[in-house]
Order: sequence, then C-alpha cells, then structure tokens
Amino acid sequence: MDIILLERVTNLGQIGDVVKVKNGYARNFLLPQKKALRATKANIAHFEAQRKEIEANNLKAKSEAEAIAAKMDKVSVVLIRQAGESGQLFGSVSARDIAVELEEAGYKVDKSQVILNRALKTLGLYDIALRLHAEVEVNVTVNVARSAAEAEIQAAGGDVSADLKEEEFAVEDYFEKEEDAEAAVNADAEEEEVAEEAETANDAEEEKAE
Repeated sequence: MDIILLERVTNLGQIGDVVKVKNGYARNFLLPQKKALRATKANIAHFEAQRKEIEANNLKAKSEAEAIAAKMDKVSVVLIRQAGESGQLFGSVSARDIAVELEEAGYKVDKSQVILNRALKTLGLYDIALRLHAEVEVNVTVNVARSAAEAEIQAAGGDVSADLKEEEFAVEDYFEKEEDAEAAVNADAEEEEVAEEAETANDAEEEKAE
C-alpha cells in the first residue's frame, strides 16, 4: 500500500514522504495511529494544502515532548512482583504495567510509547526507552523487585536475583572490642564441651542399661 507520512517514522521516512508498506502494517498501525494517510490523489492534495499547519503542529508536539523528556531524565520506578529464588517472576511486567507505574509517579505515558520488545520476566534493573514523539525518546529505569528493600539493594548495584543464601559472618564482626569477641568464642566452646560431655554420659548410661 502506498501511504503519505504525517510524521517521521523510524526506518520509513519523513513528513510528506510517499512510501510503500505492507497492508497489515498500514491498516494495523500507521493509519489508526494517524501517522499516515493512504496516498490517494485527494489525500496528497489535502496534505499539500495543509502541509504548513501539519509541520507546525508537529514542531509544537516535538517541543512539548522534549520538555517532558527533560523532566523525565534519570526517572526510576519500582515494580514489586513475586518471584522465585532464582529471580524468575511469577508472571511478567508489560508495557502497560510500566506506563501505569509512570503515570502514578506523575508522568502521563501511553503504553504504546513504551518501547518493550518482550515482557520482563526476571528481577533486575532495566533501561527502558519511551518514545514521547516520533523524534524524541527518553530512557527510564524500571526496577523490578520482590520488595522495596530489595529494590533499594538493586538500585545500589546489589544482586538479589541469585539463590538466597544466609550470610555467614565471623563472630568478630559482631563485636567492636576484640576481648568481647574472644569471650564470646570461649563461651561457645564451653557450651559445646558441656554438650559433648552430657552426650557421652547419656551414651554410657544407655550402654550400662543394656
């Protein structure tokens, strides 16, 4: 199908260009989104008559998008989702989910403006592009985590997607003074020794009873 572009379309052309595209692409995307018109003689004539107004409106929309993009620089949103220990989500995060979270944060973004080739299915930080205008894009950080606490860890560069393991610390890490740490170690040793003696005594009594 031959169409005339009403705005710049990536890898296709600029405003006013007449290009040939697949029928499905035109009918399902370009025409409904008002990014193009069928390149009939009537439509081409109408475009040429309205060209200055169309270009002026596009320039205004671009300026507004650039202003919004400047406000959204370094914006980060957190999406809390359930996930397994390996970091695999019980479900996924879609473009709609991201748009909703951004709107709750005060930025009105349509799901069609979220450039997401596939749904997010694991925990982590994602750099997601938003196309606010045909010529204006901005990137935001999407932090997918199991909790607000984990989101903070990820934002600081930590990794919570690996299998969860209880952290092990040396006894000394819990005490400011070396003597306190030594006393704690000795106390643990004494407890272990008493427990071993009791166990030995129990074994002896059981053996005697037999």
